[in-house]
Amino acid sequence: MKSIIEQDNIKRYISKHNLDRIFPEPDTLPIQLRVYERNELVLKEGDELAGLYFQVEGQTKVSSSVGTGKSLLLRFCHPLSVFGDIELIQKVEIQSQVEAVQPTSFLFIDKRTVEIELMRDPHFLNELLKHLSYKLQTCTTASRINLLASVEERFASYLLTIRLQNGFGKEIQTPHIPEIASLIGTTPRHLNRVIKKLSNVKIIRKEKKNIFVIDWERLDELSNGLRYE
Repeated sequence: MKSIIEQDNIKRYISKHNLDRIFPEPDTLPIQLRVYERNELVLKEGDELAGLYFQVEGQTKVSSSVGTGKSLLLRFCHPLSVFGDIELIQKVEIQSQVEAVQPTSFLFIDKRTVEIELMRDPHFLNELLKHLSYKLQTCTTASRINLLASVEERFASYLLTIRLQNGFGKEIQTPHIPEIASLIGTTPRHLNRVIKKLSNVKIIRKEKKNIFVIDWERLDELSNGLRYE
């Protein structure tokens, strides 16, 4: 991780993502620009939170460990995403692991500054509320589908959701079967069986690592109207 204090770059990101509406006097805040390389950990589950991270460039992967020692992939995040908001408000240790998928930049503000300078500002609090409510909505929807629907329904819903290219559609899009399996709450082996079955009935076609949807209408019927959104 490289920590950079370059006001021109920091101001550029603040302007690009309209963060001046939640940082009333950004020049007075000790904002750092933190840059992480591909596969570098940004936040480690179980560590103490140092501050808030505003993702302004790149892509990150968020996962959480389970009792078996394995990790559960939750989402991929793009700008503008906020990390540390849940831990800050609940006063708990870091709940999920965040890893840079590609070179990724964050605006970082230490926890003490956030608590003293920003937590009384209604615009800042409203921004945190927006991100928190979005996380709650998407996690609740994904949990409901993964618990109540069959793997065929989940996979159909997944393909239809990423086709929409809305916010959460982009956050769960990946070409890797093990990652798709983790996102929809199944195993790669089971998902491969479903892919083979849907290929045999000409709903999808698999070529090497690529999956092509042949019949969107039948896929929609299979999903029973469920979407990860």
